Order: sequence, then C-alpha cells, then structure tokens
Amino acid sequence: MSNDDRPESTVTPEEVGAAAVAFMDGLTEAFGLDGSSVLQVDGLELELNVDGSELGLLVGPGGRTLNAVQDLARVAAQRRLGDHETRLRIDVAGYRERREVALGKFARDVAEQVRTSGTARSLEAMSSADRKVIHDVLNDEAGVSSRSVGEDPDRRIVVDPA
Repeated sequence: MSNDDRPESTVTPEEVGAAAVAFMDGLTEAFGLDGSSVLQVDGLELELNVDGSELGLLVGPGGRTLNAVQDLARVAAQRRLGDHETRLRIDVAGYRERREVALGKFARDVAEQVRTSGTARSLEAMSSADRKVIHDVLNDEAGVSSRSVGEDPDRRIVVDPA
C-alpha cells in the first residue's frame, strides 16, 4: 500500500503522543525503573524523552534496545490508533543526543584521516539513524564524500576522498 492509498488519520498528534507516553510509562514501570516521560509535539513530529536514573536497560548496547522500544512504541501508539502521519522519536536519558555528538566527532575525525591519507575508509555496520548522522556531518566536510554500501544489517558507510 503506498502512502497515497493510506486512509487519512483521524487521531491528532497529541492523542498519538499520549498513547506513546502511556506505553513508555508502563514499560518503565514494568522494568521496575524510575523514570518520567515528557512529550514535545511540533506539528507531526513527536519527541518523547524519558528521564530518570539507571535507565541503561532501556537503551541497551549501542542503543539497540532503545531502537526496539521505539519500534514497539510506534506500534502501540501509531498503528493501533490508525495513525500513518506522525513521526515518533524516543530518547532515554539523553542517549540519542550524546550519541549524535559522539558520531559527529567520529565522522569529523574520519574525514580528517581520509583527507590526510587520500585513502577511502569503510566504517563498521550501523543503523540507518547513525548512518544519517554520519552522512549529514560529512556533507559539511570539505575534501570527502560518503556513500552507503551493503544490505541491512551489514550496511555501512564508505568515506572517499573527494
């Protein structure tokens, strides 16, 4: 079914956000963790932040658990309500923001290595969200270009000298 064939959503972004908050609060409680959810709605963009202490279990190694939790929250909040328009992003304890900063630094370091050596560098396989951060940073770096190669879950970025 293409996007044009989907029925128009009859729920508001606020309703979808409230369902996502309820899901995350329930999940946090089910894990026996102490956390609180804060929702920000900007048009169709929903940003749900869970803050608290000792929330690493919800993030998991390399953010993999957080990505799975976000997918589950989408099903619980968007699909169950028949919403196909909003974009839901979940962060736990500021993990995604810290990860973006670290990936940006890493991308700039790799760009410098590629510029200095004149040799392409293949990075480790990473999620589409992490690849997007890397590509966005490298788009602003002179003397290098980037491309994705391979198929998920082994899709990776190659940084080439320009």
